[in-house]
Amino acid sequence: MTLVADGTAAPQRTRRKALSDRAFAWILIAPAVLFIVAIVAWPLVETIRLSFTNASLAGEDYVGLANYEKLFQGGKFTEIIVRTFVWMFFSVSLKLILGLIGASLLMAAVPGQALFRILIMPPWVIPIAMGCLGWLWLFNGDFGIISGVAQAIGLTDGPFAFLAYRNSAFWAAIVTDAWVGTPMVTLFFLAAMQGVSRDLYEAAWVDGASRWYRFRRITIPQIMPVIVSMALMSAIWTFNSFEIIWILTQGGPRGGTTTMIIDTYKVAIANLQFGEGAARAVIIVIMLALFSLLYLWVLGRVNRKYGVK
Repeated sequence: MTLVADGTAAPQRTRRKALSDRAFAWILIAPAVLFIVAIVAWPLVETIRLSFTNASLAGEDYVGLANYEKLFQGGKFTEIIVRTFVWMFFSVSLKLILGLIGASLLMAAVPGQALFRILIMPPWVIPIAMGCLGWLWLFNGDFGIISGVAQAIGLTDGPFAFLAYRNSAFWAAIVTDAWVGTPMVTLFFLAAMQGVSRDLYEAAWVDGASRWYRFRRITIPQIMPVIVSMALMSAIWTFNSFEIIWILTQGGPRGGTTTMIIDTYKVAIANLQFGEGAARAVIIVIMLALFSLLYLWVLGRVNRKYGVK
């Protein structure tokens, strides 16, 4: 009792309580830490290790940087990198443009507005494989509706198989990817637009501002943080997109739609060259890490500029 009265035992109790609180906190986060180590950290470390070997079904031997040196010989992998970024740029740009248009239309006070908002969902909700099978039919040269319409209006002299040629297959994959991703972008933009104060539009309307002026000077600046966020996140998702290209073309014809993800899959899984595939995966991880840092930096600047906390 004397110790407590003198205040000498109180710090000990405080330290014990702090230690118990810290231990309890570690117990709470331990499952998440174990999950990250088992699902993320260990596979990443193993991939980096394999990238310095010639691992295959026959075994593995340490080869140093040979896999990385082989990547950039001949310029083929460099061409694949450029193609990946072109694919990502046009696909994301199309999603953003269509998303802005779609969100603006869904904001309009028209009869059946709720129905239109529901109808925007199917491309995002249905399984990607099912959607891509539908696009396979649309792009078919013999019985696809797009080829049939092109013939009917005189754009082509006969059936045109969009997925049989390098350039047309590349743009067909972009259109399909945009179709899958646009609903999500539209919904995010729609939610952001609904958060813009009506007072700003009413004040601009009283001053005689046109719809286009209000869109440029009010809507776009007010939702700019969301636009930047969706652009950067969509770029990362598109960079990693695999299912759409694989279902449509499997990277063909003649490599015309082969992106870094497709190339890595073909080398590591189809050809069973695990070491070379791991080296490609490490390059992808480095690029995505740099892109993520750019994402955080740009988003921080935009948020500070527009006063978002």
